[in-house]
Amino acid sequence: MVQFDDITYAAQGGIANIVINRPKVRNAVRPQTYEELTRAISIAADDPEVGVVVLSGAGDKAFCAGGDVGDQSKRYPEVGRTHMRRLIALSTAMRMIDKPVIAKVRGYCVGGGNEIHLFCDLSVASSDSKFGQTGPRVGSIPIWGACQLLARYVGERKAREMVYTCRLYTAQQALDMGLVNEVCEPEELDARVDALCQDILDKSPQSLRIAKLALNAGSDQEFYSSYFPTAELLASIYGNTENMEGIRAFLEKRKPNFRQYRAKR
Repeated sequence: MVQFDDITYAAQGGIANIVINRPKVRNAVRPQTYEELTRAISIAADDPEVGVVVLSGAGDKAFCAGGDVGDQSKRYPEVGRTHMRRLIALSTAMRMIDKPVIAKVRGYCVGGGNEIHLFCDLSVASSDSKFGQTGPRVGSIPIWGACQLLARYVGERKAREMVYTCRLYTAQQALDMGLVNEVCEPEELDARVDALCQDILDKSPQSLRIAKLALNAGSDQEFYSSYFPTAELLASIYGNTENMEGIRAFLEKRKPNFRQYRAKR
């Protein structure tokens, strides 16, 4: 069995449970986390006994609070392309695994965490969950997946609102806009997700594989065609002055001053 540091992996009864296990930082993800998640998805894909994957976050505070800003404070533009390759490897693994991936969401699901959530096939959230994007708040942009996929789930206008304003949305609002499939009380979440898994496991594995590929074919051609230019865009802002202003402000718990950059355009 592969040993992980940032996640846990356990497979039983046809279900692979992958848990982002960094509760002290609200399950924020760092480079190692992305790589471990990619490896875990590959293990589940290759296991003939696994029929469905459940992705969640440790504890009750967050599914995933996005990128680990403490780790990002050390970054610089030259590593932007390497980072983007790491992100693409994970999202590709999640989209290409021929088994349904279910997001089990408790607490905050924001920034890169919401993008990870978008790559899942289905989503069940506890009523105390919060969803949103955070990129422009810290001088970044959600071009890993939100700018490509979010409008498909919630519509063009709402997607732009979410990205531009960085507002947080309740689980009920997420359900109403089509971002999640189901909302339940926190104490019911495990049972509801397990019931959904059992419903899926009763179905033909071959049919599910083909259905997922067919559903992805309708959206992912455009999704991946946008990756290469956006990868260059992300690399260009990775660690630049506006990006680092946002990160420093976040770490110092103050509001970033992006107005100073407007006159320089």
